[in-house]
Amino acid sequence: MKTKQILIASILFISFTSFAQKEELKALKKIYAKDEIKGEDLSEYKSLVNKVLPLAIEEGDKVYANFYKCMTPILESLSIDKSMTPIQIQVAYLKFLNPKSISDIATGLNATLEYEKKTGKKIQTDDIYETITSFRPELLNYADALGKNKNYKEAANVLYSIYQLDKKDLETLYYAANFAIEGQDYESSLAYYKELKQKNYTGEGTNYIAKNIASNLDESFGSKETRDNMVKLGTHISPREEKNPSKKGEIVRNIALILIQQDKLEEAKLAIADARKENPNDVNLITSEADIYLKANDIVNYQKLINEALEKNPNNGVLIFNLGVTSANAGKFDEAEKYYRKVIEIQPTYVDAYTNLADLILKPDSKIVEEMNKLTTSDKDTKKYEALKIDRQKLFSKAMPILEKAHELEPKNDVVKSNLKSVYSFLELTDKVKALKAEQ
Repeated sequence: MKTKQILIASILFISFTSFAQKEELKALKKIYAKDEIKGEDLSEYKSLVNKVLPLAIEEGDKVYANFYKCMTPILESLSIDKSMTPIQIQVAYLKFLNPKSISDIATGLNATLEYEKKTGKKIQTDDIYETITSFRPELLNYADALGKNKNYKEAANVLYSIYQLDKKDLETLYYAANFAIEGQDYESSLAYYKELKQKNYTGEGTNYIAKNIASNLDESFGSKETRDNMVKLGTHISPREEKNPSKKGEIVRNIALILIQQDKLEEAKLAIADARKENPNDVNLITSEADIYLKANDIVNYQKLINEALEKNPNNGVLIFNLGVTSANAGKFDEAEKYYRKVIEIQPTYVDAYTNLADLILKPDSKIVEEMNKLTTSDKDTKKYEALKIDRQKLFSKAMPILEKAHELEPKNDVVKSNLKSVYSFLELTDKVKALKAEQ
């Protein structure tokens, strides 16, 4: 009998709980539907959300409880005193809207849309689409402000949340990927770029532009009709159109570059091959492929690709400098010197070429010193010591004007100053050592 009483009590409790949550959901819906949200409405709304969330058991109740919870920041923004200054209103918005709350809004709204699509009952669907349309400009402005403040990762998160609310808005996903790279969130950027590639996004289109008479700045419009209307109203002049080039090559290139950065070399090779199909003459892609082989210590293919890039851009100092570095690392010092001198010839301000050339010239010095240290005090060894000392002086004298030029180009470069000081000291150029010290 007691067991039956406990069972009846449990059923009664569940029934009461279900009734309570239904009533609270009705109350939430009533507040949510108000045209104007006041402070007391908002307080009651938040209280009801906190009560209904732990009570929700059925799928539908859970979906709508989460819907009302995620919409709390939207209602908070609607309750802001509109008589405040624009700056005060913006500050107030930021109390409610942040990357986390925007992500929660996107998740909650999408879950509600999916549930209503499944059940065939459009209770909030129309309102959700209206909310997305009306708040999208505010969210985009917020993402833009985050980007301008160099909060790139947060800006990417907000843009991705906006994209989640409208999966046809691939341009927003593209900018989310770019911001993610700026914020060094390579995993997210890679996922975004792969999605863009999978959806065959190119970014091609037309910009409808006209000059704002008040600001004297060009403005871009979403359609020709909107632009032309602004010109007719007299607020804008000089209408023109610009074609957006395809971003497909950039997307596949960035996928490859991120994979290289993550040391996923085999996957990067496939991505680069794909990217080069889109842009066979892109020098950046060729050098990126070369980087893969450099990381794999395949110097032959690395140099082959760099030379291919040089055929397309023969005066690219960076490419030639890189050939010098790999030649030096491979022990081909004469070849490396040739490349460094070529860089200096075509790009006389390339400081690293001077410092690397000086290092290359001084490279035999360590062996000379090692040989000198092995010598005895015999007459024969003494003569050899003096000859080796002259060889060292020749090396340092040859390197000196190169380091002096590097110092002239970058007087505050500590590495250059330190190397130049060592050269002056060895050559016993005391006055020059003092002058170099006096600069510090």
